[in-house]
Amino acid sequence: MRILLVEDDPALGRAVREHLALAGHAVDLVGSCADAEAALRPGDHALLLLDLGLPDGSGLGVLRAMRSRGDWRPAIVLTARDQITDRIEGLKAGADDYLVKPFDLGELLARVQAVARRAAARPEREVRAGEAQLNLDDRRARLRGAEITLTAREWAVMERLLQRPGAVVSREQIEEAIYAYGAEIESNAVEVCISRIRKKLGSDAIDTLRGVGYRVRP
Repeated sequence: MRILLVEDDPALGRAVREHLALAGHAVDLVGSCADAEAALRPGDHALLLLDLGLPDGSGLGVLRAMRSRGDWRPAIVLTARDQITDRIEGLKAGADDYLVKPFDLGELLARVQAVARRAAARPEREVRAGEAQLNLDDRRARLRGAEITLTAREWAVMERLLQRPGAVVSREQIEEAIYAYGAEIESNAVEVCISRIRKKLGSDAIDTLRGVGYRVRP
């Protein structure tokens, strides 16, 4: 597996790189946010090991930028910050794991392998609907790069449609998804909700098959 290690301590960086290399991993080492951004853009790395205290900024900025552009490659934060609030901030920014310095290199390798296994087993949660891009894990939607806010009911409809992208979902099946929120359902609730979603995500996000139902355009 090719790994990007972002660490500004040369001695620690070399030690981590050598230990992971002995386990058969290819590790590229950079020491700044700018170099990390440049290395991540081509998409060559399968996993990111990220220090937070970098000379040109916080590694959390790199992580947030990754996630905001739909890059969900696994990331493990490596930092000397050991407060619970720091861990929460890292996880909320999109980290898959968090390891506090000083750490054992054997534990690091075990965590790398565990995170990689989880990523390989995880179904695709970043999906497209027309020109819109949706992440079902954290309920974030974007249209041509702009963040779009969907209501809980609109997400319920989209999640039902995206259970099988391209498959037709009947009006009754979508109503069941709306009922899960305890709302009083009116006769045209589905039509109104679909109309609102199209206004937000674009008219090509959802197809109507008259008399049959709806589907996310494959």
